[in-house]
Amino acid sequence: METIYLTNIFFLSTLSFVAAMAATPVWSGILYKYHLGKRLRTTGVGGGAPIFRKLHAAKAGTPTMGGILIWVPVAALTLLLNFDRGETWLPLFTIVSVGAIGALDDYLNIRGIGPSGGGIRFRHKLVAQLAIGGVGAWWFYDKLDYVSLHVPAVGDFTIGWLYIPVFIIVMVATTTAVNESDGLDGLAGGLLAIAFTAFGALSYVNELYLLAAFCGSVVGALLAFLWFNIHPARFFMGDTGSMALGATLAVVAALNDAMLILPIVGFVFVVEAVSVIVQLLSKKFLGRKIFHSTPIHHHFEAIGWPETKVTMRFWIIGAVFAVIGLVAGVVGGGS
Repeated sequence: METIYLTNIFFLSTLSFVAAMAATPVWSGILYKYHLGKRLRTTGVGGGAPIFRKLHAAKAGTPTMGGILIWVPVAALTLLLNFDRGETWLPLFTIVSVGAIGALDDYLNIRGIGPSGGGIRFRHKLVAQLAIGGVGAWWFYDKLDYVSLHVPAVGDFTIGWLYIPVFIIVMVATTTAVNESDGLDGLAGGLLAIAFTAFGALSYVNELYLLAAFCGSVVGALLAFLWFNIHPARFFMGDTGSMALGATLAVVAALNDAMLILPIVGFVFVVEAVSVIVQLLSKKFLGRKIFHSTPIHHHFEAIGWPETKVTMRFWIIGAVFAVIGLVAGVVGGGS
């Protein structure tokens, strides 16, 4: 029986890769034809973003919304192959709903619509994420009876209805952290492929075979995307990809009862988000910057690291922590 499941995972991963690769010429053609290029941000943490603009001026106008090439094939394959909704309904709902919000934000940014021409206001995106997270939290609590947190190697701690706000916080935080990491060619895509591989393996160990296949399809599509997104990127992921995949990663972790494993597997995402928070607090209360530019991958660029070096070293760190998180999840009892 396990051979059937492994075959299914391999088949879905491969099919997703092929579908995304096949769709790329069509979608990239649309992006270039209609000039759906990214507008560089003009503000940073606590003020302007002169260092960022200097480092990335040449990337202005590069097409964005490439994340559609990831979540659309994944969603289509999931629906067409009629997966058991008990394992895939929530990640499917999340990747489509959050991806749609991200796509709208990207489009408004491209057309210069919104505050400072920057798309949807942060607080409006936050409200949308909270609403989607609320739906997911209710489903976990009311339909799937998730009422506890699993601490690896320790056990389960029942928290009852508090599971709802905890899940919402984890989902919004993960979405934001992944979104912050999408700043260099191939960076977020590679880190997400590593993270989904780790949680796909954990899903398999926890006998969530269809969820493991879903993770495999995400990884397949991500690898196809990375073929064109590594430096120099033909197009960017955009919010439609980073937001959708960040939120979905949180859902996959929750389905494995492994939300406490998520910060380990996604260690680089955590560091990226924390660097922004530290920079903001330092400028507000100390009147000075800790980093040259944030998120922290821009700091390393600013001190002279080539973009490719930053990306690949972050991939290495991400892979190391993904293995540590996977081991902790398996040895610590999973779900």
